[in-house]
Amino acid sequence: MMVPEVFPNVPLIAVSRNPVFPRFIKIIEVKNEALMELLRRKVRLAQPYAGVFLKKDDNNESDVVESLDSIYSIGSFVQIHEMQDLGDKLRMIVMGHRRIQITRQLEAEPKESESQSKPPPRRKAKFSHKDQPTNGLRRNTGKLKYDLSVLQALTSEIVKTIRDIIALNPLYRESVLQMMQAGQRVVDNPIYLSDMGAALTGAESHELQDVLEETSIPKRLYKALSLLKKEYELSKLQQRLGREVEEKIKQTHRKYLLQEQLKIIKKELGLEKEDKEAIEEKFRERLKDRAVPQHIMDVISEELNKLGLLDNHSSEFNVTRNYLDWLTSMPWGTNSEENLSLERAKEVLEEDHYGMDDVKKRILEFIAVSQLRGSTQGKILCFYGPPGVGKTSIARSIARALNRQYFRFSVGGMTDVAEIKGHRRTYVGAMPGKIIQCLKKTKTENPLVLIDEVDKMGRGYQGDPSSALLELLDPEQNANFLDHYLDVPVDLSKVLFICTANVVDTIPEPLRDRMEMINVSGYVAQEKLAIAERYLVPQLRSLCGLTEVKASISSDALSVLIRQYCRESGVRNLQKQVEKVFRKVAYRIVSGKQTTVTVTPDNLQEYVGKPVFTVDRMYDVTPPGVVMGLAWTALGGSTMFIETSLRRPVGGADPKGEGSLEVTGQLGDIMKESAKIASTFARAFLMGQEPQNQFLVNSHLHLHVPEGATPKDGPSAGCTIVTALLSLATNRPVRQNVAMTGEVSLTGKILPVGGIKEKTIAARRAGVTCIILPAENRKDYSDLPDYITQGLEVHFVDHYSQIYPIVFPQNQS
Repeated sequence: MMVPEVFPNVPLIAVSRNPVFPRFIKIIEVKNEALMELLRRKVRLAQPYAGVFLKKDDNNESDVVESLDSIYSIGSFVQIHEMQDLGDKLRMIVMGHRRIQITRQLEAEPKESESQSKPPPRRKAKFSHKDQPTNGLRRNTGKLKYDLSVLQALTSEIVKTIRDIIALNPLYRESVLQMMQAGQRVVDNPIYLSDMGAALTGAESHELQDVLEETSIPKRLYKALSLLKKEYELSKLQQRLGREVEEKIKQTHRKYLLQEQLKIIKKELGLEKEDKEAIEEKFRERLKDRAVPQHIMDVISEELNKLGLLDNHSSEFNVTRNYLDWLTSMPWGTNSEENLSLERAKEVLEEDHYGMDDVKKRILEFIAVSQLRGSTQGKILCFYGPPGVGKTSIARSIARALNRQYFRFSVGGMTDVAEIKGHRRTYVGAMPGKIIQCLKKTKTENPLVLIDEVDKMGRGYQGDPSSALLELLDPEQNANFLDHYLDVPVDLSKVLFICTANVVDTIPEPLRDRMEMINVSGYVAQEKLAIAERYLVPQLRSLCGLTEVKASISSDALSVLIRQYCRESGVRNLQKQVEKVFRKVAYRIVSGKQTTVTVTPDNLQEYVGKPVFTVDRMYDVTPPGVVMGLAWTALGGSTMFIETSLRRPVGGADPKGEGSLEVTGQLGDIMKESAKIASTFARAFLMGQEPQNQFLVNSHLHLHVPEGATPKDGPSAGCTIVTALLSLATNRPVRQNVAMTGEVSLTGKILPVGGIKEKTIAARRAGVTCIILPAENRKDYSDLPDYITQGLEVHFVDHYSQIYPIVFPQNQS
């Protein structure tokens, strides 16, 4: 069918994104009812022609436009080659023939139905012969004068660029083959070549429309070349990105393949086994040289069989493997060779710590028993005493002396039972308790385990850890200790457990009953001086990078430091002060102020500041009504004065009235009761000594214990309060430099008290020459070393009547 050269009126089809270039085929779908009817009628009338124009807005999906301003004025005259009527839409294959330009809008023929009477859908484009730019160019190409060399160069460059694009992206080859007409040389037709070049690219719609509207052939070729060059650069980038991704995938794939091949080769050569076989062999290798009990070996064999049936990627596989890992890591039947030489043990203990005779003696006894038995044994000891006296560090020395592995864990603030007994295996991330972890880490069945701060355990919603320790620290039960995770009995009977505590009152009674309690009391000034000279000074001097030549501290300076700065029971504060001295010495040497420094009592204040304790005692001479008592604190012992005084004048009181006693000084309930007992007994005792003295009967008295900010409690000040009241009543001062301690009963009996060593040390430090102690505390006093008791006059009494002649001698004026 011949396409007419002139066809002035055509239906207008608006398309988006890509215009239809002449000689190119496009599939178009039309959904507008009025336009569909118009096109059907035109095809029936053997006028299958339309005008396809590009919409200016790419987002507009409509087939028709309300105004000609919504489309570009130049489009393509197309012939409808094939039309499929799908009912609600028309699908057409159209072929472009030439460029056309809209001249005006026409109305549709009036014979159509009412539904098609709306003007916009029936718009037709009319064009005249003079408004056919491409047609004129196409027919008169030979007559128009263009520079043929420019056309040829542009044509050749376009062809070359198309070939380059095809080489980079083979998908374009199909498009080019479809566009080229059979047996036609594209190079001979620059107009078609420019249209084909533009149609090949994925350029923006306005750029393609620009090529369609261009009337000058060289300019049109140039615009098409520009679009092709952009497409070529885009194809190059796309190819480079694709190549990089492909290379990366190839490397990963190649590595995977090589690894799989290597696995198969090793397997064939017998160099490597399957994962499960390797795991099983590793576990069996661990148990080769160990004496595993039969009941535990049965559990391991059962778990290994179970492991062989499980899939490698299942969660149960990992749980079983971890369980077997813990079971086979335990030191079944493995013991470290214990040192049974008393001389060697004594040497090690003396090398690290000064004093602490009770602890050292107990460890040597332990070694002696082991030597006689010929085997290792376990024991449960508890060291209690003030902080800084070396409880934790002596445990490390004991491990060295016994040649045992050392493991420490602190239970201070612990609230979870699982820390000791472990978690059930059913939980995610379950682990055994600390004791099982200890055995795995130390690789022996007889380590020394230090359980630190056993008096500071907490209690939470996860249970009570102190109750969990009952099984662990019971010699009758811990031979078959059952951890929740392992769920097999573990023998802990060879483990030496050492617990440490500051006070024993907070340790539950059943737990305290299971442990052998050893008191590690505080140090006196002489012991501190020896510790400082032997251990602290050399250790801290080297820690600060100094030598003995450059820095030294005299013994007198250390004594002043101990007496006026560090009065606590331990040596931790003394260590800090000595380190402070050496730091300041190091600064002076490095800054060039001095080359060598010797610290003496005269220049000590330059390094540690003003003394903290300048007065050893509140009263140098005690007046009537004031007596020195002795007290025990968590930091050691201290002296404490009891003061009594009248609240009202003696004559102002009613002779027949009852007296009163007011107590102050932040005293606890026990001490208040002790004051009342002492007041009652003092009144009765004074009646027996001086019947005419009615002072305590009807006087209003005030009893005060100085340092009111410090809470005080306990019954041991009973005899001191009685003495203070009698001193006030008789208006006689007690014997100077005397101190006493002891609980008094209502009948005057003196009952025993605790902390004798600390109280004796405090009395000696305060310059006391005579101390009075309960008779039942004689055994505690006899255990004290000579350098503490030397020069002290001590009286042991069991009734207050024995104290009275000592503190109020007959020859006293």
